[in-house]
Amino acid sequence: MTERMTDSAADALRGARDAAAREDWAHAYRLLSGVDTARLTPDDCAAFADAAWWRSRIDESIVHRMRAYAGFVAAGDARRAGHMAWLLFYEHQLAGRSALAAGWLRRARRQLRDEPECVEQCYLVWIDAEEAQARGAFEEAMVSARRMAAIARRCGSPDLTALGVQAQAGVLVAQGRVGDGLDLLDDAMCSAMAGELTSFFTGWVYCLGLQQSMACVDLGRAAEWTDAAMRWCAAMPAENNFRGLCRVHRAEVLELRGDWAEALTEAARTVEELLPYERRMAAEAFYVIGQIQRRRGNLAAAEQSYDRAHEYGRDPQPGLALLRLAQGKAEASATALNLALADHEDTEPLGRCRLLVAQVEIALALGRLDAARSATGELHTLAQQWQRRRRSETTVLHAAAAAAAGAVAFAARHPDRALPLLRHALTLWLALDVPYEAAQVRMTLAAADRAVGDDEGARMELRAAEQTFRRLGAAPDERRAAALLADVRRRQPGGLTEREIQVLRLVAAGHTNRAVAAELVISEHTVARHLNNIFAKLDVSSRAAATAYACTHGLA
Repeated sequence: MTERMTDSAADALRGARDAAAREDWAHAYRLLSGVDTARLTPDDCAAFADAAWWRSRIDESIVHRMRAYAGFVAAGDARRAGHMAWLLFYEHQLAGRSALAAGWLRRARRQLRDEPECVEQCYLVWIDAEEAQARGAFEEAMVSARRMAAIARRCGSPDLTALGVQAQAGVLVAQGRVGDGLDLLDDAMCSAMAGELTSFFTGWVYCLGLQQSMACVDLGRAAEWTDAAMRWCAAMPAENNFRGLCRVHRAEVLELRGDWAEALTEAARTVEELLPYERRMAAEAFYVIGQIQRRRGNLAAAEQSYDRAHEYGRDPQPGLALLRLAQGKAEASATALNLALADHEDTEPLGRCRLLVAQVEIALALGRLDAARSATGELHTLAQQWQRRRRSETTVLHAAAAAAAGAVAFAARHPDRALPLLRHALTLWLALDVPYEAAQVRMTLAAADRAVGDDEGARMELRAAEQTFRRLGAAPDERRAAALLADVRRRQPGGLTEREIQVLRLVAAGHTNRAVAAELVISEHTVARHLNNIFAKLDVSSRAAATAYACTHGLA
Protein backbone atom coordinates (compact mmCIF):
# COMPACT_ATOMS: atom_id res chain seq x y z
CA MET A 1 0.00 0.00 0.00
CA THR A 2 2.80 2.40 0.98
CA GLU A 3 4.67 1.52 -2.19
CA ARG A 4 1.56 2.26 -4.31
CA MET A 5 1.12 5.61 -2.53
CA THR A 6 4.78 6.42 -3.16
CA ASP A 7 4.41 5.57 -6.83
CA SER A 8 1.26 7.69 -7.00
CA ALA A 9 3.03 10.64 -5.36
CA ALA A 10 5.95 10.29 -7.75
CA ASP A 11 3.56 10.30 -10.71
CA ALA A 12 1.81 13.39 -9.35
CA LEU A 13 5.15 15.12 -8.86
CA ARG A 14 6.27 14.32 -12.40
CA GLY A 15 2.94 15.55 -13.74
CA ALA A 16 3.16 18.75 -11.68
CA ARG A 17 6.67 19.47 -12.96
CA ASP A 18 5.53 18.94 -16.52
CA ALA A 19 2.49 21.20 -16.01
CA ALA A 20 4.67 23.92 -14.47
CA ALA A 21 7.06 23.74 -17.43
CA ARG A 22 4.05 24.28 -19.72
CA GLU A 23 2.78 27.11 -17.48
CA ASP A 24 -0.38 25.13 -16.82
CA TRP A 25 -0.56 26.54 -13.34
CA ALA A 26 -4.05 25.33 -12.44
CA HIS A 27 -3.07 21.69 -13.11
CA ALA A 28 0.29 22.10 -11.39
CA TYR A 29 -1.42 23.51 -8.32
CA ARG A 30 -3.91 20.63 -8.11
CA LEU A 31 -1.18 18.02 -8.37
CA LEU A 32 1.24 19.69 -5.96
CA SER A 33 -1.52 20.16 -3.39
CA GLY A 34 -1.75 16.39 -3.10
CA VAL A 35 1.97 15.79 -2.57
CA ASP A 36 3.60 15.69 0.87
CA THR A 37 5.67 18.88 1.16
CA ALA A 38 8.53 16.82 2.55
CA ARG A 39 8.94 15.29 -0.91
CA LEU A 40 9.23 18.69 -2.64
CA THR A 41 12.58 20.03 -3.80
CA PRO A 42 13.30 23.77 -3.64
CA ASP A 43 12.45 23.93 -7.37
CA ASP A 44 9.14 22.19 -6.66
CA CYS A 45 8.38 24.69 -3.88
CA ALA A 46 9.16 27.57 -6.24
CA ALA A 47 6.82 26.09 -8.84
CA PHE A 48 4.16 25.55 -6.15
CA ALA A 49 4.53 29.22 -5.15
CA ASP A 50 4.09 30.32 -8.78
CA ALA A 51 1.04 28.08 -9.20
CA ALA A 52 -0.53 29.45 -6.00
CA TRP A 53 0.17 33.03 -7.14
CA TRP A 54 -1.57 32.45 -10.46
CA ARG A 55 -4.60 31.20 -8.56
CA SER A 56 -4.60 34.40 -6.44
CA ARG A 57 -3.63 32.46 -3.30
CA ILE A 58 -0.96 34.91 -2.22
CA ASP A 59 -0.50 33.68 1.36
CA GLU A 60 0.10 30.15 0.07
CA SER A 61 2.49 31.51 -2.52
CA ILE A 62 4.53 33.23 0.18
CA VAL A 63 4.68 30.10 2.33
CA HIS A 64 5.96 27.92 -0.53
CA ARG A 65 8.37 30.60 -1.72
CA MET A 66 9.92 30.83 1.74
CA ARG A 67 10.39 27.05 1.66
CA ALA A 68 12.06 27.37 -1.72
CA TYR A 69 14.29 30.14 -0.37
CA ALA A 70 15.34 28.05 2.63
CA GLY A 71 16.06 25.07 0.36
CA PHE A 72 18.23 27.09 -2.01
CA VAL A 73 20.14 28.64 0.91
CA ALA A 74 20.77 25.18 2.37
CA ALA A 75 21.99 23.98 -1.02
CA GLY A 76 24.33 26.97 -1.35
CA ASP A 77 22.51 28.20 -4.47
CA ALA A 78 22.80 31.95 -3.87
CA ARG A 79 21.36 32.93 -7.26
CA ARG A 80 18.14 31.02 -6.80
CA ALA A 81 17.91 32.07 -3.15
CA GLY A 82 18.35 35.70 -4.18
CA HIS A 83 15.61 35.35 -6.79
CA MET A 84 13.19 33.86 -4.25
CA ALA A 85 14.03 36.61 -1.75
CA TRP A 86 13.32 39.28 -4.36
CA LEU A 87 9.98 37.72 -5.28
CA LEU A 88 9.06 37.63 -1.58
CA PHE A 89 9.93 41.33 -1.42
CA TYR A 90 7.66 41.93 -4.43
CA GLU A 91 4.71 39.96 -3.02
CA HIS A 92 4.89 41.63 0.39
CA GLN A 93 5.25 45.05 -1.23
CA LEU A 94 2.10 44.55 -3.31
CA ALA A 95 0.25 43.46 -0.17
CA GLY A 96 1.31 46.68 1.57
CA ARG A 97 3.62 44.97 4.08
CA SER A 98 6.51 47.40 3.75
CA ALA A 99 8.63 46.17 6.68
CA LEU A 100 8.54 42.54 5.49
CA ALA A 101 9.21 43.68 1.93
CA ALA A 102 12.28 45.66 3.03
CA GLY A 103 13.62 42.67 4.94
CA TRP A 104 13.37 40.35 1.97
CA LEU A 105 14.95 42.93 -0.33
CA ARG A 106 17.96 43.11 1.99
CA ARG A 107 18.23 39.32 1.88
CA ALA A 108 18.08 39.35 -1.91
CA ARG A 109 20.93 41.87 -2.03
CA ARG A 110 22.96 39.82 0.43
CA GLN A 111 22.54 36.61 -1.56
CA LEU A 112 23.45 38.16 -4.92
CA ARG A 113 26.09 40.62 -3.78
CA ASP A 114 29.14 38.43 -4.45
CA GLU A 115 27.77 36.55 -7.46
CA PRO A 116 29.21 37.11 -10.95
CA GLU A 117 26.91 38.82 -13.43
CA CYS A 118 23.64 36.91 -13.67
CA VAL A 119 20.07 37.54 -14.76
CA GLU A 120 18.82 37.58 -11.16
CA GLN A 121 20.81 40.77 -10.55
CA CYS A 122 18.49 42.56 -12.99
CA TYR A 123 15.83 42.70 -10.30
CA LEU A 124 18.12 44.52 -7.89
CA VAL A 125 19.32 46.98 -10.55
CA TRP A 126 15.67 47.64 -11.36
CA ILE A 127 15.05 48.62 -7.74
CA ASP A 128 18.11 50.87 -7.88
CA ALA A 129 16.60 52.61 -10.93
CA GLU A 130 13.24 53.10 -9.24
CA GLU A 131 14.79 54.44 -6.02
CA ALA A 132 16.97 56.90 -7.95
CA GLN A 133 13.98 58.02 -10.03
CA ALA A 134 11.96 58.62 -6.86
CA ARG A 135 14.76 60.88 -5.58
CA GLY A 136 14.79 62.82 -8.85
CA ALA A 137 18.27 61.49 -9.71
CA PHE A 138 17.28 60.79 -13.31
CA GLU A 139 20.76 60.29 -14.76
CA GLU A 140 21.54 57.74 -12.07
CA ALA A 141 18.16 56.08 -12.67
CA MET A 142 18.77 55.87 -16.43
CA VAL A 143 22.23 54.34 -15.88
CA SER A 144 20.65 51.62 -13.73
CA ALA A 145 17.74 51.03 -16.14
CA ARG A 146 20.14 50.67 -19.09
CA ARG A 147 22.40 48.39 -17.06
CA MET A 148 19.39 46.21 -16.24
CA ALA A 149 18.51 45.84 -19.93
CA ALA A 150 22.15 45.19 -20.86
CA ILE A 151 22.55 42.43 -18.27
CA ALA A 152 19.28 40.86 -19.41
CA ARG A 153 20.41 40.88 -23.06
CA ARG A 154 23.82 39.39 -22.23
CA CYS A 155 22.14 36.70 -20.13
CA GLY A 156 19.63 35.93 -22.90
CA SER A 157 16.45 36.95 -21.02
CA PRO A 158 13.78 38.51 -23.28
CA ASP A 159 11.57 38.88 -20.19
CA LEU A 160 13.93 41.11 -18.24
CA THR A 161 15.09 42.89 -21.40
CA ALA A 162 11.50 44.07 -21.91
CA LEU A 163 11.25 45.16 -18.29
CA GLY A 164 14.58 47.00 -18.65
CA VAL A 165 13.24 48.89 -21.67
CA GLN A 166 10.11 49.71 -19.72
CA ALA A 167 12.21 50.96 -16.80
CA GLN A 168 14.02 53.32 -19.19
CA ALA A 169 10.64 54.54 -20.48
CA GLY A 170 9.59 55.34 -16.92
CA VAL A 171 12.73 57.38 -16.29
CA LEU A 172 12.26 59.36 -19.53
CA VAL A 173 8.65 60.16 -18.68
CA ALA A 174 9.57 61.24 -15.14
CA GLN A 175 12.35 63.38 -16.62
CA GLY A 176 9.87 65.19 -18.85
CA ARG A 177 10.81 63.45 -22.10
CA VAL A 178 7.34 62.00 -22.44
CA GLY A 179 7.33 61.40 -26.21
CA ASP A 180 10.62 59.45 -26.07
CA GLY A 181 9.42 57.53 -23.04
CA LEU A 182 6.16 56.50 -24.70
CA ASP A 183 8.05 55.28 -27.77
CA LEU A 184 10.09 52.94 -25.56
CA LEU A 185 6.95 51.93 -23.67
CA ASP A 186 5.29 50.87 -26.93
CA ASP A 187 8.37 48.77 -27.76
CA ALA A 188 8.13 46.89 -24.47
CA MET A 189 4.36 46.47 -24.80
CA CYS A 190 4.77 45.06 -28.30
CA SER A 191 7.07 42.36 -26.87
CA ALA A 192 4.21 41.31 -24.61
CA MET A 193 1.59 41.47 -27.34
CA ALA A 194 3.75 39.46 -29.78
CA GLY A 195 4.02 36.55 -27.35
CA GLU A 196 7.79 36.97 -26.92
CA LEU A 197 7.63 36.80 -23.12
CA THR A 198 6.63 34.20 -20.56
CA SER A 199 3.19 34.55 -19.01
CA PHE A 200 4.28 36.19 -15.77
CA PHE A 201 6.35 38.82 -17.54
CA THR A 202 3.68 39.40 -20.19
CA GLY A 203 1.24 40.35 -17.46
CA TRP A 204 3.86 42.38 -15.65
CA VAL A 205 4.74 44.43 -18.75
CA TYR A 206 1.06 45.03 -19.55
CA CYS A 207 0.30 46.10 -15.97
CA LEU A 208 3.20 48.54 -15.68
CA GLY A 209 2.63 49.88 -19.19
CA LEU A 210 -1.01 50.63 -18.48
CA GLN A 211 -0.06 52.50 -15.32
CA GLN A 212 2.45 54.58 -17.29
CA SER A 213 -0.06 55.32 -20.07
CA MET A 214 -2.59 56.65 -17.56
CA ALA A 215 0.11 58.64 -15.75
CA CYS A 216 1.02 60.19 -19.11
CA VAL A 217 -2.59 61.33 -19.59
CA ASP A 218 -2.64 59.38 -22.87
CA LEU A 219 -6.18 57.99 -23.03
CA GLY A 220 -5.86 56.73 -26.59
CA ARG A 221 -2.75 54.70 -25.83
CA ALA A 222 -4.21 53.48 -22.53
CA ALA A 223 -7.40 52.33 -24.28
CA GLU A 224 -5.48 50.42 -26.99
CA TRP A 225 -3.16 48.66 -24.58
CA THR A 226 -5.98 47.94 -22.12
CA ASP A 227 -7.89 46.14 -24.87
CA ALA A 228 -4.77 44.14 -25.78
CA ALA A 229 -4.13 43.28 -22.12
CA MET A 230 -7.69 42.10 -21.55
CA ARG A 231 -7.57 39.94 -24.67
CA TRP A 232 -4.47 38.32 -23.24
CA CYS A 233 -6.15 37.90 -19.85
CA ALA A 234 -9.14 36.23 -21.50
CA ALA A 235 -6.84 33.53 -22.85
CA MET A 236 -5.26 32.91 -19.44
CA PRO A 237 -6.63 30.86 -16.51
CA ALA A 238 -9.75 32.34 -14.97
CA GLU A 239 -7.94 32.87 -11.67
CA ASN A 240 -4.93 35.12 -12.02
CA ASN A 241 -3.85 38.37 -10.42
CA PHE A 242 -3.11 40.10 -13.70
CA ARG A 243 -6.73 39.79 -14.73
CA GLY A 244 -7.71 42.03 -11.82
CA LEU A 245 -4.76 44.41 -12.28
CA CYS A 246 -5.53 44.92 -15.96
CA ARG A 247 -9.23 45.18 -15.23
CA VAL A 248 -8.84 48.17 -12.89
CA HIS A 249 -7.11 50.13 -15.65
CA ARG A 250 -9.82 49.07 -18.06
CA ALA A 251 -12.46 50.32 -15.62
CA GLU A 252 -10.71 53.71 -15.42
CA VAL A 253 -10.62 54.04 -19.21
CA LEU A 254 -14.25 52.93 -19.58
CA GLU A 255 -15.35 55.45 -16.95
CA LEU A 256 -13.64 58.29 -18.82
CA ARG A 257 -14.98 57.11 -22.17
CA GLY A 258 -18.54 57.06 -20.84
CA ASP A 259 -19.23 53.31 -20.80
CA TRP A 260 -20.31 53.46 -17.19
CA ALA A 261 -22.27 50.20 -17.06
CA GLU A 262 -19.27 48.21 -18.27
CA ALA A 263 -16.93 50.22 -16.03
CA LEU A 264 -19.02 49.29 -12.98
CA THR A 265 -18.96 45.63 -13.99
CA GLU A 266 -15.19 45.66 -14.47
CA ALA A 267 -14.58 47.55 -11.22
CA ALA A 268 -16.75 45.12 -9.24
CA ARG A 269 -14.86 42.17 -10.72
CA THR A 270 -11.59 43.89 -9.87
CA VAL A 271 -12.57 44.14 -6.23
CA GLU A 272 -13.59 40.49 -6.18
CA GLU A 273 -10.36 39.33 -7.82
CA LEU A 274 -7.86 41.51 -5.94
CA LEU A 275 -9.09 41.67 -2.36
CA PRO A 276 -7.58 41.06 0.08
CA TYR A 277 -4.12 40.78 -1.51
CA GLU A 278 -3.92 43.78 -3.85
CA ARG A 279 -5.59 46.33 -1.61
CA ARG A 280 -4.26 49.45 -3.30
CA MET A 281 -5.50 48.45 -6.74
CA ALA A 282 -8.83 47.34 -5.29
CA ALA A 283 -9.05 50.79 -3.70
CA GLU A 284 -8.77 52.35 -7.17
CA ALA A 285 -11.70 50.21 -8.31
CA PHE A 286 -13.80 51.38 -5.35
CA TYR A 287 -13.00 54.98 -6.30
CA VAL A 288 -14.15 54.44 -9.90
CA ILE A 289 -17.39 52.92 -8.58
CA GLY A 290 -17.90 55.93 -6.30
CA GLN A 291 -17.37 58.38 -9.15
CA ILE A 292 -20.06 56.76 -11.29
CA GLN A 293 -22.50 56.42 -8.40
CA ARG A 294 -22.07 60.10 -7.51
CA ARG A 295 -22.66 61.27 -11.06
CA ARG A 296 -25.74 59.08 -11.29
CA GLY A 297 -27.16 60.63 -8.12
CA ASN A 298 -26.66 57.59 -5.85
CA LEU A 299 -25.01 59.72 -3.17
CA ALA A 300 -25.31 57.30 -0.25
CA ALA A 301 -23.82 54.45 -2.28
CA ALA A 302 -21.07 56.76 -3.54
CA GLU A 303 -20.14 57.73 -0.01
CA GLN A 304 -19.79 54.06 0.93
CA SER A 305 -17.56 53.44 -2.09
CA TYR A 306 -15.34 56.41 -1.25
CA ASP A 307 -15.11 55.10 2.33
CA ARG A 308 -13.94 51.71 1.03
CA ALA A 309 -11.39 53.38 -1.25
CA HIS A 310 -10.05 55.29 1.75
CA GLU A 311 -10.04 52.13 3.90
CA TYR A 312 -7.80 50.36 1.39
CA GLY A 313 -5.38 53.23 0.94
CA ARG A 314 -6.74 55.48 -1.84
CA ASP A 315 -7.35 59.15 -1.06
CA PRO A 316 -11.06 59.62 -1.94
CA GLN A 317 -10.49 63.16 -3.21
CA PRO A 318 -11.63 64.93 -5.27
CA GLY A 319 -14.68 62.66 -5.57
CA LEU A 320 -15.61 62.97 -1.90
CA ALA A 321 -15.37 66.78 -1.99
CA LEU A 322 -17.69 66.88 -5.00
CA LEU A 323 -20.05 64.54 -3.17
CA ARG A 324 -20.16 66.97 -0.25
CA LEU A 325 -20.93 69.78 -2.70
CA ALA A 326 -23.82 67.74 -4.14
CA GLN A 327 -25.07 67.20 -0.57
CA GLY A 328 -25.15 70.98 -0.03
CA LYS A 329 -22.04 71.03 2.19
CA ALA A 330 -20.01 73.46 0.11
CA GLU A 331 -17.77 74.79 2.89
CA ALA A 332 -16.82 71.30 4.03
CA SER A 333 -16.19 70.43 0.40
CA ALA A 334 -13.82 73.38 -0.09
CA THR A 335 -11.92 72.67 3.13
CA ALA A 336 -11.37 68.99 2.27
CA LEU A 337 -10.19 69.82 -1.22
CA ASN A 338 -7.77 72.51 -0.06
CA LEU A 339 -6.20 69.99 2.31
CA ALA A 340 -5.95 67.41 -0.47
CA LEU A 341 -4.24 69.90 -2.79
CA ALA A 342 -1.72 70.77 -0.07
CA ASP A 343 -1.04 67.10 0.65
CA HIS A 344 -0.58 66.14 -3.02
CA GLU A 345 1.58 68.91 -4.45
CA ASP A 346 3.87 66.39 -6.18
CA THR A 347 1.21 64.01 -7.46
CA GLU A 348 1.22 62.86 -11.10
CA PRO A 349 -0.33 65.31 -13.64
CA LEU A 350 -3.70 63.60 -14.13
CA GLY A 351 -4.32 63.34 -10.39
CA ARG A 352 -3.34 66.98 -9.82
CA CYS A 353 -5.52 68.03 -12.74
CA ARG A 354 -8.58 66.33 -11.25
CA LEU A 355 -8.05 68.05 -7.89
CA LEU A 356 -7.71 71.46 -9.54
CA VAL A 357 -10.79 70.97 -11.73
CA ALA A 358 -12.82 70.13 -8.63
CA GLN A 359 -11.44 73.19 -6.85
CA VAL A 360 -12.61 75.42 -9.70
CA GLU A 361 -16.10 73.93 -9.55
CA ILE A 362 -16.37 74.25 -5.78
CA ALA A 363 -14.90 77.77 -5.69
CA LEU A 364 -17.37 78.97 -8.34
CA ALA A 365 -20.25 77.39 -6.41
CA LEU A 366 -19.16 79.45 -3.40
CA GLY A 367 -18.66 82.60 -5.48
CA ARG A 368 -14.90 82.66 -4.79
CA LEU A 369 -13.59 83.90 -8.11
CA ASP A 370 -10.04 84.49 -6.89
CA ALA A 371 -9.67 80.88 -5.75
CA ALA A 372 -11.15 79.66 -9.03
CA ARG A 373 -8.76 81.87 -11.01
CA SER A 374 -5.79 80.59 -9.02
CA ALA A 375 -6.69 76.94 -9.68
CA THR A 376 -7.29 77.72 -13.34
CA GLY A 377 -3.88 79.35 -13.58
CA GLU A 378 -2.21 76.24 -12.17
CA LEU A 379 -4.16 74.09 -14.62
CA HIS A 380 -2.93 76.27 -17.49
CA THR A 381 0.67 75.98 -16.27
CA LEU A 382 0.32 72.22 -15.93
CA ALA A 383 -1.01 71.96 -19.50
CA GLN A 384 1.78 74.15 -20.86
CA GLN A 385 4.44 72.08 -19.12
CA TRP A 386 2.93 68.91 -20.51
CA GLN A 387 2.72 70.38 -24.00
CA ARG A 388 6.46 71.07 -23.93
CA ARG A 389 7.01 67.45 -22.95
CA ARG A 390 4.59 65.92 -25.45
CA ARG A 391 4.33 68.61 -28.15
CA SER A 392 0.61 67.93 -28.26
CA GLU A 393 -2.47 69.96 -27.30
CA THR A 394 -5.04 67.16 -27.37
CA THR A 395 -4.74 66.01 -23.77
CA VAL A 396 -6.99 65.91 -20.75
CA LEU A 397 -4.88 68.67 -19.21
CA HIS A 398 -5.50 71.09 -22.09
CA ALA A 399 -9.22 70.30 -22.23
CA ALA A 400 -9.59 70.77 -18.46
CA ALA A 401 -7.62 74.03 -18.49
CA ALA A 402 -9.73 75.49 -21.31
CA ALA A 403 -12.99 74.42 -19.67
CA ALA A 404 -11.97 75.94 -16.32
CA ALA A 405 -10.88 79.20 -17.94
CA GLY A 406 -14.19 79.42 -19.81
CA ALA A 407 -16.21 78.76 -16.66
CA VAL A 408 -14.27 81.41 -14.73
CA ALA A 409 -14.70 83.98 -17.53
CA PHE A 410 -18.44 83.33 -17.60
CA ALA A 411 -18.72 83.58 -13.81
CA ALA A 412 -16.91 86.93 -14.05
CA ARG A 413 -19.67 88.09 -16.43
CA HIS A 414 -17.57 88.04 -19.56
CA PRO A 415 -19.54 85.63 -21.78
CA ASP A 416 -17.83 86.96 -24.91
CA ARG A 417 -14.47 85.85 -23.49
CA ALA A 418 -15.89 82.58 -22.21
CA LEU A 419 -17.34 81.40 -25.52
CA PRO A 420 -14.09 80.75 -27.47
CA LEU A 421 -12.51 79.05 -24.45
CA LEU A 422 -15.53 76.82 -23.93
CA ARG A 423 -15.77 75.93 -27.62
CA HIS A 424 -12.09 74.99 -27.61
CA ALA A 425 -12.60 72.84 -24.51
CA LEU A 426 -15.58 71.12 -26.11
CA THR A 427 -13.55 70.37 -29.24
CA LEU A 428 -10.78 68.80 -27.14
CA TRP A 429 -13.12 66.70 -24.99
CA LEU A 430 -14.89 65.41 -28.09
CA ALA A 431 -11.54 64.58 -29.72
CA LEU A 432 -10.55 62.67 -26.59
CA ASP A 433 -13.93 60.88 -26.58
CA VAL A 434 -14.69 61.88 -22.99
CA PRO A 435 -18.48 62.47 -23.10
CA TYR A 436 -19.35 63.45 -19.52
CA GLU A 437 -16.88 66.31 -19.38
CA ALA A 438 -17.92 67.37 -22.89
CA ALA A 439 -21.56 67.51 -21.78
CA GLN A 440 -20.64 69.57 -18.71
CA VAL A 441 -18.86 72.08 -20.95
CA ARG A 442 -21.97 72.21 -23.16
CA MET A 443 -23.99 73.27 -20.12
CA THR A 444 -21.71 76.25 -19.44
CA LEU A 445 -21.53 77.00 -23.16
CA ALA A 446 -25.33 77.12 -23.32
CA ALA A 447 -25.41 79.64 -20.47
CA ALA A 448 -22.84 81.80 -22.27
CA ASP A 449 -24.83 81.55 -25.50
CA ARG A 450 -27.96 82.75 -23.74
CA ALA A 451 -26.04 85.61 -22.16
CA VAL A 452 -25.10 86.95 -25.61
CA GLY A 453 -28.60 86.37 -26.98
CA ASP A 454 -27.95 83.17 -28.94
CA ASP A 455 -30.93 81.16 -27.73
CA GLU A 456 -30.72 78.75 -30.64
CA GLY A 457 -27.08 77.95 -29.84
CA ALA A 458 -28.07 77.41 -26.20
CA ARG A 459 -30.86 75.04 -27.22
CA MET A 460 -28.53 72.97 -29.37
CA GLU A 461 -25.93 72.63 -26.60
CA LEU A 462 -28.52 71.82 -23.94
CA ARG A 463 -30.19 69.22 -26.12
CA ALA A 464 -26.85 67.53 -26.85
CA ALA A 465 -25.92 67.63 -23.16
CA GLU A 466 -29.29 66.20 -22.12
CA GLN A 467 -28.92 63.31 -24.56
CA THR A 468 -25.42 62.53 -23.30
CA PHE A 469 -26.47 62.61 -19.66
CA ARG A 470 -29.42 60.36 -20.44
CA ARG A 471 -27.19 57.82 -22.20
CA LEU A 472 -24.74 57.82 -19.29
CA GLY A 473 -27.46 57.57 -16.66
CA ALA A 474 -26.35 60.85 -15.04
CA ALA A 475 -29.87 61.60 -13.78
CA PRO A 476 -29.20 64.83 -11.80
CA ASP A 477 -27.41 66.41 -14.75
CA GLU A 478 -30.07 65.19 -17.16
CA ARG A 479 -32.81 66.82 -15.07
CA ARG A 480 -30.89 70.09 -14.91
CA ALA A 481 -30.31 70.11 -18.68
CA ALA A 482 -33.98 69.30 -19.35
CA ALA A 483 -35.18 72.12 -17.08
CA LEU A 484 -32.87 74.65 -18.73
CA LEU A 485 -33.87 73.42 -22.17
CA ALA A 486 -37.56 73.86 -21.33
CA ASP A 487 -36.85 77.37 -20.08
CA VAL A 488 -35.05 78.31 -23.29
CA ARG A 489 -37.87 76.91 -25.40
CA ARG A 490 -40.40 78.98 -23.49
CA ARG A 491 -38.40 82.06 -24.36
CA GLN A 492 -38.48 81.50 -28.13
CA PRO A 493 -40.10 84.43 -30.02
CA GLY A 494 -43.73 83.82 -30.85
CA GLY A 495 -43.61 80.33 -29.33
CA LEU A 496 -41.92 79.04 -32.47
CA THR A 497 -40.22 75.67 -32.45
CA GLU A 498 -36.56 75.37 -33.37
CA ARG A 499 -37.45 73.96 -36.80
CA GLU A 500 -39.92 76.78 -37.40
CA ILE A 501 -37.20 79.30 -36.60
CA GLN A 502 -34.90 77.59 -39.11
CA VAL A 503 -37.60 77.81 -41.80
CA LEU A 504 -38.34 81.44 -40.94
CA ARG A 505 -34.69 82.42 -41.19
CA LEU A 506 -34.38 80.88 -44.64
CA VAL A 507 -37.62 82.51 -45.83
CA ALA A 508 -36.41 85.87 -44.48
CA ALA A 509 -33.21 85.36 -46.49
CA GLY A 510 -35.31 85.11 -49.67
CA HIS A 511 -35.36 81.33 -50.14
CA THR A 512 -38.26 79.68 -51.98
CA ASN A 513 -40.08 76.73 -50.44
CA ARG A 514 -38.10 74.42 -52.70
CA ALA A 515 -34.78 75.98 -51.62
CA VAL A 516 -35.81 75.76 -47.97
CA ALA A 517 -36.72 72.10 -48.42
CA ALA A 518 -33.34 71.37 -50.04
CA GLU A 519 -31.44 73.22 -47.33
CA LEU A 520 -33.19 71.44 -44.44
CA VAL A 521 -33.54 68.09 -46.27
CA ILE A 522 -37.32 68.01 -45.87
CA SER A 523 -40.20 67.98 -48.37
CA GLU A 524 -41.82 71.11 -49.83
CA HIS A 525 -45.08 69.95 -48.28
CA THR A 526 -43.42 70.00 -44.83
CA VAL A 527 -42.05 73.50 -45.52
CA ALA A 528 -45.55 74.70 -46.42
CA ARG A 529 -46.94 73.19 -43.21
CA HIS A 530 -44.26 74.92 -41.14
CA LEU A 531 -45.05 78.23 -42.86
CA ASN A 532 -48.75 77.88 -42.07
CA ASN A 533 -47.88 77.28 -38.41
CA ILE A 534 -45.50 80.26 -38.40
CA PHE A 535 -48.14 82.57 -39.90
CA ALA A 536 -50.69 81.40 -37.33
CA LYS A 537 -48.35 81.81 -34.32
CA LEU A 538 -47.11 85.24 -35.43
CA ASP A 539 -50.57 86.35 -36.58
CA VAL A 540 -49.30 87.36 -40.03
CA SER A 541 -50.56 86.44 -43.47
CA SER A 542 -47.58 86.80 -45.81
CA ARG A 543 -43.92 85.93 -46.26
CA ALA A 544 -43.09 89.65 -46.18
CA ALA A 545 -44.77 90.12 -42.81
CA ALA A 546 -43.04 87.01 -41.44
CA THR A 547 -39.71 88.37 -42.72
CA ALA A 548 -40.34 91.68 -40.98
CA TYR A 549 -41.05 89.86 -37.72
CA ALA A 550 -37.81 87.87 -38.09
CA CYS A 551 -35.80 91.07 -38.60
CA THR A 552 -37.48 92.81 -35.67
CA HIS A 553 -36.80 89.91 -33.28
CA GLY A 554 -33.24 89.17 -34.34
CA LEU A 555 -34.07 85.93 -36.14
CA ALA A 556 -33.05 86.98 -39.64
